[in-house]
Amino acid sequence: MYQQMIFVNLATDDVAASKKFFTELGYSINPQFSTDDCTCVVISDTIIAMLLGKQRYADFTKKEIADSRKTSEVLICLSAESREKVDELVGKAVAAGGTANPDVQDHGYMYGRSFDDLDGHSWEVVWMDPAAVQG
Repeated sequence: MYQQMIFVNLATDDVAASKKFFTELGYSINPQFSTDDCTCVVISDTIIAMLLGKQRYADFTKKEIADSRKTSEVLICLSAESREKVDELVGKAVAAGGTANPDVQDHGYMYGRSFDDLDGHSWEVVWMDPAAVQG
């Protein structure tokens, strides 16, 4: 059965530093789709983050590249299997040089935190109680 994938393309100031950051979060790199000016971060079987140097990113758009430290161009939200895994991933991001958002979303059935990566891209990590999702 076909599984649709998502490729999130993000501009980065430093491909090597971004590669190191995401491997420190526990993600792997697909060398087949990585070069000196981009790296392919495998988040799951169906989620890939393509981190492209700004010159390479500009090959794919005629729009101005957002300064993600000043403006929000996208909120990327990843699911987590537990509250503890939410905290663990945000902790890894901070240890790797990212910045945690101090706001915690705790609605009982849903728990979330967020961090900014080295380039200021916002990543949310959310756990939802499976019983609440099923209704």
